[in-house]
Amino acid sequence: MSALTPISWGLLATGLVLGYIIRQVLAANRANSVEQKLKEKTEKAKKEADLIISEAKQKSLEVLENAQKEIKEQKDKLDKSEERLINKEESLQEQLSNLTSRQEKVDIQLKENEKAKEEINEIRDKAVEKLEKIANLSATEAKERMMSELLEQNKEEVLTAVSKIEKERRNEIEKKASEVITTALMRYARTHVADATTSSVHLPDEELKGKIIGREGRNIKALERATGVDIIVDETPQSVILSSFDPLRREIARLTLEKLIKDGRIQPAKIEEKVEESKMDLIRHMQDIGEKATLEIGISGFSKEILQLIGRLHFRTSYGQNVLVHSIEMAHIAGMIAAEVGANVEIAKKGALVHDIGKAISHEVEGTHVELGRKILAKYGAEEAVIKAMESHHEDYPFSTPESFIVTAADILSAGRPGARRDTVEQYLKRVKELETLAGSFDGVSKAYALSAGREVRVFVVPEMIDDFGAYQLAKNISHKIQTELKYPGEIKVNVIRESRAVEYAR
Repeated sequence: MSALTPISWGLLATGLVLGYIIRQVLAANRANSVEQKLKEKTEKAKKEADLIISEAKQKSLEVLENAQKEIKEQKDKLDKSEERLINKEESLQEQLSNLTSRQEKVDIQLKENEKAKEEINEIRDKAVEKLEKIANLSATEAKERMMSELLEQNKEEVLTAVSKIEKERRNEIEKKASEVITTALMRYARTHVADATTSSVHLPDEELKGKIIGREGRNIKALERATGVDIIVDETPQSVILSSFDPLRREIARLTLEKLIKDGRIQPAKIEEKVEESKMDLIRHMQDIGEKATLEIGISGFSKEILQLIGRLHFRTSYGQNVLVHSIEMAHIAGMIAAEVGANVEIAKKGALVHDIGKAISHEVEGTHVELGRKILAKYGAEEAVIKAMESHHEDYPFSTPESFIVTAADILSAGRPGARRDTVEQYLKRVKELETLAGSFDGVSKAYALSAGREVRVFVVPEMIDDFGAYQLAKNISHKIQTELKYPGEIKVNVIRESRAVEYAR
């Protein structure tokens, strides 16, 4: 590039100066324009602020006026309320003054009444004292004599009225009770008496008798030792007799024999093995029996331990009566009675079914079957209501619920009706003798006879010692003593007979 001439350098400098001046002029114009705009905006904002301040002042004045107005209204209301309160206070003060005046009058009246009462008591005491002196009797003696004379004069009427009332009540109660009981018994019936003390096992082959006996009797001895049952092998064709008073042992022996016969190998080692198997099978069988019993009655909620003990009752007897059959029968009867009288049917059934559950272990553990039963039921989570229903059936515990009365009644019905139990002649005669002795122990009794298998006792009294009123009282005393001292199924009728005879001979 060729070097610039001096003229060119001059022109360049001049252009630069002119450009700078022009830019400064433009910048100044632009600054003036922005300043103007800012000024305008400032003035506009100031006007708007003045307007807002003016409006705010106006609104504040309005709010202030409203507040003052509202305060005035509230003050007027408070003044009126204060005036009403002052009026009420004055009214209350006036009422209080009146009450105080009345209280003073009442106190004065009470004192006057107390004084009059004391005067009356004084006059009465003086009158009684004068009467006692005149009659030569104290007030207590006069009262006793008057009561005695009234009783003597109206003895026959009192006796007739009491007898009539009691007879009507008894007839009504007996009629209703008979309806409930006969309905329950009519709706339920089953066999009562258990099997005898022996069981029979059928043999498919007569030659098995020899295997059961074994060489020199070792097999039969091992069986008897393991089961605790007498095994009788006699000439009865194709059968072996198991004899024991314990039905559980007989059942284990029967199951063991059946297993050995099916297996075909009868020897001491095998016998012990099959006995243990039979015991386990029996436990499962007892569980099934307990479940079937609850299913038959229509109840649930017992634990498996209680169900197993219920099933165990199938192998227990009481006076020849199967305990489980007796308990199931009781449950049905108790349920019917509970439904008739409005009690809890389920609790009555449960209490009846387990009332003798203690008998399942009573021969193994010391204690009464009632106490053992209570402990078993409490241990395995039975309901408290069920325990209360079963614990009173022998009156070891007081009757605490309606269901306890029902269970006891069902027990008496199931155990006492004909055919339910086998009793010995000696026990029957002993019970009848005790009944006659108890009835004859009262003063004024000449003879006492037990009739109708001990269901009635006829008492003949000496007429000179016992009058009609005394005969009635004697019957009640004898029946009460029978209830408290004797144990018997059902009901015993006490019949007191008083007969007067006048005998004279003409010569």
